[in-house]
Amino acid sequence: MKISEYGEFKLIEKIARDTIYDSQRVVVGIGDDTAAEKVNPGHLLLSTCDALVDGVHFLLDKISPRQLGRKGVAVNLSDIAAMGGKPTSILITLALPRDTAVNWVEDLYVGIKEMCSLYKVNIMGGDMVSSPVVSISITALGEVKPENLIKRAGACVGDAVMVTGPLGDSGGGLEIIKRGLEKEPYWSKLVEKHLNPIPQVLEGQYLAKTGYVTSMNDISDGLASEIREISEASRVGIELWEERIPYSSLLLEAAERLTISPIKLALSGGEDYQLVFTCKSNRVKELMKSFTREFSRELYLIGEIKPAEYGIKLRSIDGQCKELLARGYNHFA
Repeated sequence: MKISEYGEFKLIEKIARDTIYDSQRVVVGIGDDTAAEKVNPGHLLLSTCDALVDGVHFLLDKISPRQLGRKGVAVNLSDIAAMGGKPTSILITLALPRDTAVNWVEDLYVGIKEMCSLYKVNIMGGDMVSSPVVSISITALGEVKPENLIKRAGACVGDAVMVTGPLGDSGGGLEIIKRGLEKEPYWSKLVEKHLNPIPQVLEGQYLAKTGYVTSMNDISDGLASEIREISEASRVGIELWEERIPYSSLLLEAAERLTISPIKLALSGGEDYQLVFTCKSNRVKELMKSFTREFSRELYLIGEIKPAEYGIKLRSIDGQCKELLARGYNHFA
């Protein structure tokens, strides 16, 4: 059945079920003019929003509604994670063609609720409108103690540059989709990295609480773009080391078989949603050990902060340093 036949209000009533995962925060949920939730004293309120539009951020025939729902939430929670915060709630605006199937919307919300339930994030409301193309816009709210707030500004000369995980997987998955190979079982895990990213929410909170992290950003548009934002906000230079950029075995295999460049995907592929951050140089070893104990996986040291006049450079495997250009995704470039 199409939503034009089913009705907007009946559909909202249907998808509004099972949307609260932390009831102690909620004063008013879905069903009134606005939602209302309690704010913990001594915390800052965090807010962010991101939109996913068919033909720009995803291809409707290449992603399932469940995957789209999960990804829509994930990209917003990643922003909260980059500030060291805890996500608490989201608001969702759906723009849908009138002939969209009701089942499609239900499956979309399966994915939305799956991602929200992982981090106890309440779905507090939103809006639904008709549109010629599908888009999903989410506003996420979160909180953080002032002393744990991590911004892009704060990196100092001598700090280490680090990332929370391998880079380029999402870009590799997108490349496979572009080549029409996404249905081949051999590539399914890499394609899943693109369609179903996992935000580093708990990792961001952990890093912020150590007191060792001086700046942080999430990798949505590619490492080269995100590291430039830290450079500009902190007014510092940066040197990245090509030989230290981490890759998964999945990506390296795809790179060899499909003749694609891992470093290019890491620098400009985007949508990995790992965290890139700077750490006090005398705390690197301690942080790496404690992170491994907490999450049973590694942190990666990939560069260092330089004086501002140094610029932003990539030291290649042969030892040469070249200017690193920001080549991440830019909507209006």
